[in-house]
Parts: sequence; C-alpha cells; structure tokens
Amino acid sequence: KGKNVIFVAGLGDIGLDTSKELLTRELKNLVILDVRENTEGLCALKEICPETKVTFIKYDVTVPLDESKKVLKKIFDKLKTVDILINGAGILDDHKIEATIAVNYTGLVNTTTAIMEFWDKRCGGPGGIICNIGSVTGFNAIYQVPVYSGSKAAVVNFTSSLAKLAGITGVTAYSVNPGITRTTLVQKFNSWLDVEPDVAELLLEHPTQSTKECAENFVKAIEKNKNGGLW
Repeated sequence: KGKNVIFVAGLGDIGLDTSKELLTRELKNLVILDVRENTEGLCALKEICPETKVTFIKYDVTVPLDESKKVLKKIFDKLKTVDILINGAGILDDHKIEATIAVNYTGLVNTTTAIMEFWDKRCGGPGGIICNIGSVTGFNAIYQVPVYSGSKAAVVNFTSSLAKLAGITGVTAYSVNPGITRTTLVQKFNSWLDVEPDVAELLLEHPTQSTKECAENFVKAIEKNKNGGLW
C-alpha cells in the first residue's frame, strides 16, 4: 500500500493479471513500461483502484543502456522515489536467438543497471527492491528450447548475485519463476533447429496454471519480499 512500482511488461499475459492483482493492494503509483500498447487493458487497470495513478510509457527493453537511463530519469524526476522494479519482459522462440537473449536477459540487466544510478546507496541512493520474472526452465530446462532456457538460467543467477550484493548497494532482489502458464507465449513456439516441431503441444500435456493463478502467487511473493528468494 502506498508504494511506487515500475513494471516492465506489465500489459502482457501474466503482466496484465499481475498488474490487476497489484492494484488491489492500493499502490500509490504503477508505472508500466511495455513495448505493446494495450489501451483496453490500461483502461481496465485504471478502474480497479482510482486512487492509484497508472501511467503507461512505451519501452523496448532492447534499447541501449543509455536509453534505459533516460526513461528511468523521467520517472524519478516525476515520482522522486520508486520502491519496486519488476522486470517481466520475455519471448519464447528459439529461432530468434539474438532477440531471445536481448529481451530475456540483456534487457533485464540493462534496466536493472539503469535504476542503480538512482538507488545505489554508494551514490547516496535509498536502495530499492528488484523482482525479476524468470521461469522454472532457469533451473529445469526444456531442452528443446535451450536458448530460452539458458536465458532464464542467466536471470536466476543474475538475481542471486544482486541479492548477495545488497549489503554493498542497498538493493535487494528475488526472482519469481512460473511453471507452465496458459499464455499466448506457449500456444505455438519454435524449438532450436526444429529439434522438436511439436514442442508446444508436448509442453501443454503437463499440468498448467492460468495467468490469474500465476498473478495471485506472484503478488504473494512480492509481499513476502525475501531477499534472494527463488520463488
């Protein structure tokens, strides 16, 4: 309650339901950075808690680090303080090797690096909280999509390192790693070198969860706020 939150990819499948769940907690500000423009979804969010200011800024996580810093500076200039950064951008397509690494890992690292300029206690900052959305594939790979799984393993290790650096930076971190969630992401996707053309169908034979179920537990993890947590 009363927190300022930046949510990267807060209008996606899991992102939108998580944004809705967050707004039931009476945030002060929710700033959504997303490459997609979902006007209908944004309007629905603004109706949940009129007291919370919901702002949308178009943002591509693959932009250079300096561009990320400019976007965050505008947010900090306006809000003065930000309590939580949620990094949620992701794609699943092992034909797109560079894009997968750029969105799932490099973009997350750059956005995190950019916000340190405003949070790092060594620079007089107040500290902050980073929540990174990973995937169970980060520690239990879907071997037919090794590029995606590898990018998520990188997220897990990067987040673990951030948590151990909290004593130096004042910034804590944890990761939320969903299992198979019924999103547009998993309906049809490409395996690496087409080693398994039916990988999407095979994946959905396993137990799944809805985006709403995922969002509810996601916000529970945020409320627990456990530095180094691997949820």
